[in-house]
Amino acid sequence: MKKVGFISLGCPKNLVDSEVMMGKLKESGYEITTDASEADTLVVNTCGFIESAKQESVEAILEAARLKAGGKATRLVVAGCLVERYRDELKKEMPEVDAFIGTSQINDITNVCDEKTNTRQLPILQLGNQSATYLYDESTPRVLATPGYTAFIKIAEGCDRPCAFCFIPQMRGHFRSRRFGSVMQEAQQLSRQGVKELVLVAQDSSRYGEDLGEQDALAHLLRELSQLDGIEWVRVMYTYPTHISDAFLDVIASEPKAVKYLDLPLQHASANVLKLMKRGGTRQSLERLIKRVRQHVPGIAIRTTFITGFPGETEEDFAELLAFVRGAQFDRVGVFTYSDEEGTPAFDLPEKVDAKTASRRRAQLMKEQARISLKKNKARIGETVRVLFEGASKETDLLWQGRLETQAADIDGCVLINDAPEDFEPVEGEFVNVLITEAHEYDLVGQII
Repeated sequence: MKKVGFISLGCPKNLVDSEVMMGKLKESGYEITTDASEADTLVVNTCGFIESAKQESVEAILEAARLKAGGKATRLVVAGCLVERYRDELKKEMPEVDAFIGTSQINDITNVCDEKTNTRQLPILQLGNQSATYLYDESTPRVLATPGYTAFIKIAEGCDRPCAFCFIPQMRGHFRSRRFGSVMQEAQQLSRQGVKELVLVAQDSSRYGEDLGEQDALAHLLRELSQLDGIEWVRVMYTYPTHISDAFLDVIASEPKAVKYLDLPLQHASANVLKLMKRGGTRQSLERLIKRVRQHVPGIAIRTTFITGFPGETEEDFAELLAFVRGAQFDRVGVFTYSDEEGTPAFDLPEKVDAKTASRRRAQLMKEQARISLKKNKARIGETVRVLFEGASKETDLLWQGRLETQAADIDGCVLINDAPEDFEPVEGEFVNVLITEAHEYDLVGQII
């Protein structure tokens, strides 16, 4: 039995693609290994979003090529967004790679891993091709790369937003939703496997179902998923500010299993920068949105992301963003410095902001958010909270860790657990009650009671 090793980079949407490829290979008789040195074939599923991600992908390909040259592996396959973006350059510069497959060629993975296939002759869809139709469904095999108690479900693919900084529409094609029944059947299968938390992902989750002529489809999907036996949490990631409907918020407010958490990337708050980004809106319109969300769902945690150093961002624009963050008191914030990406509308904009200024603004914004986060966390000391137990801490073997419903895995903080009753038996994926005793900027500390 041939062994295949996977290196999956980038976002959860890309991870789902890797899980599908692993599922197809396993179904075809291959063995999936986590030890790259033992693999006969290596697959690198790449990210091509921003410069740092591209660099990480190239380094991973080169490392896999070194393993191929000096180890057991005889075949190297590169997949994902970097292939969609730089197919010709990669084929030219990396002859040690046996096959390149794009984001709509997931089904070709078994073919390119077959030693009998002349992989260098395989076609790759042309850059900018908007006719991509690939969607996986409930019958598609998957090998989960997440812990057994949590799983992503990709509810749509592609994007039609014109955001000036983003290359994703060219890499992933037009927005297209999966059928409602397909998502529900996959969720039921995952529940039977022991999954407790479903995390819905797409490039633009809030538009789910629009292309199928459905209204408030995300709200309907979230409500129905919240009725499933065995599922405890349903989380939605990657929503868009203009598409947060009252119906969607009402489901979060009324369904106990719909977590009180909103992932809402805003990118900026200055009308000048938002216009340059081709996103629209103003600080005032965003403040009204945040107010509406909190009125509908008391206690909801709002996570957002911002970009500093976008072309044309002035000190006044940044001051407005800083004031907005200070006033909004977000629960979670991520900040990225602008990455100048060729092929995007922003690449051709004048008034570029130098990297040093962008980094200074990012640090200033993160410092402000750390202060807000610490204040919010300190207010939780003395509370007893329901926590999804995740096992040993990623920081130290001396502690356990878990998550509140208002904490998404890997991107938010966690609850560090330093004490438990003597008869406590740690089982990953179980829910425990934790008394919060300490607070840090991003993490909480407590003891199981």
